[in-house]
Amino acid sequence: MSTAQSTTPATPATGDAGGPDSPRALGTLDRLRWVSLPEGISFLVLLVCSVLRRTIEWDLGVTVMGPIHGALFVLYVLFWLDAWSKRKWTVGRAALLFVLSVLPTGGLFAERSLAKEKRQALERAAAPAA
Repeated sequence: MSTAQSTTPATPATGDAGGPDSPRALGTLDRLRWVSLPEGISFLVLLVCSVLRRTIEWDLGVTVMGPIHGALFVLYVLFWLDAWSKRKWTVGRAALLFVLSVLPTGGLFAERSLAKEKRQALERAAAPAA
């Protein structure tokens, strides 16, 4: 009795070489961008809620925004790790994007920086090979 061998390749034949400018690697930038903006905004809202909690004893804001911001931050870190490995960032670039995630309004700056990085990668891909 013979064993059936799979004819499906181990990796899909999508033309994705797996480099830092591959569609898959650029997709990691999109995911990180999509979470960086809400993460940054939720951080600011959580800070406002924290001030309200201390000044007028309004606990509901922190009770609601705390878990929302926490979930967005965890997603940011997971997407950041994925983008770091696929985009082949330097330690400095990766550290900058992580530090931005823990600073108020940092997520807003991270989103702009990631958008610029993707735009530059797409321009390189569209440029004729010299």
